[in-house]
Amino acid sequence: MSMVSVVVPLFNEVETVPLLCETLHNVMSGINRPYEILIVDDGSTDGSWKCLQEQAARFPGLKLIRFRRNFGQTAAISAGFHEAEGEIIITMDADMQNEPADIPLLIEQMELGYDVVSGWRKDRQDAFINRKLPSMLANRLISVITGVSLHDYGCTLKAYRREIVKNLDLYGEMHRFIPALASWVGGSINEVPVRHHSRRFGTSKYGISRTLRVILDLLTVKFLLRYSTHPIQIFGKIGIFFGMPGLLMLLVTLGAHLSHLLFGTAAGAMLIKRPFWVITPFMLIVVCLQFISMGLLAEIQIRTYHEAQHKRTYVVKERCSSADSGKC
Repeated sequence: MSMVSVVVPLFNEVETVPLLCETLHNVMSGINRPYEILIVDDGSTDGSWKCLQEQAARFPGLKLIRFRRNFGQTAAISAGFHEAEGEIIITMDADMQNEPADIPLLIEQMELGYDVVSGWRKDRQDAFINRKLPSMLANRLISVITGVSLHDYGCTLKAYRREIVKNLDLYGEMHRFIPALASWVGGSINEVPVRHHSRRFGTSKYGISRTLRVILDLLTVKFLLRYSTHPIQIFGKIGIFFGMPGLLMLLVTLGAHLSHLLFGTAAGAMLIKRPFWVITPFMLIVVCLQFISMGLLAEIQIRTYHEAQHKRTYVVKERCSSADSGKC
């Protein structure tokens, strides 16, 4: 039977670590197939790494990766993808709000032939105003823009086939868009309801700044999905969108000028004497196009920089596993 890798990004979850490792061990040891549990410590400063080392001595199958500093959840998941050896890769959060007992459900769906199975926190145990409502709006927006309709892009509990994600390079907050990227390369996607629990320990690492980063990365994903091989299409459309009103304004200005010259109309004289109508629209168009162009070109450039030189978006400080727990 195919091996299963569970990838868990973790940051400052020292109180959760013992329960997380014990629960994952109990679930994975009961699936009757080879498995590994990769926990990526994303630069924790609260003693999580020491606690993880202790758990590696207790439970088999644990593989630990420690970053030199906090690089973010996307980098941690990317590191897990690169290190994973299983044909099926499961991702989940470390805060125990995801239910590890739902992992067999995801594996069952993968056995039906899907390339990605996404969890859906149908009965989400979070505050409505500041967590659930923004998430609902974001999920709808992401589904519309990417063309891949999911109820819950933000749920980390997902299953992937290794061949889908092994060559995937992730940046920013793009881990949540993996289903859309998988669909782009022809992967089949399914979504299943999973359980969700209230946070028992620690505090949430999410805030409004993260939401803004997600929106910006969504624009990048849309560009990569649709225009990465022919960017002139998007730049041309933007140019036409702003160029047509500009052309109309130019024609109106020329008409007013000719009207003033030929017929001496006062309205024509007033219009051509107002710099706002002549200069400001063109300046705004140029500035807007420059910022959009620089942002998208910078995204392409940073990917070329990392991928051409095989650079990672993270730096590993040390590794540890159950197999060599005596050296941890």
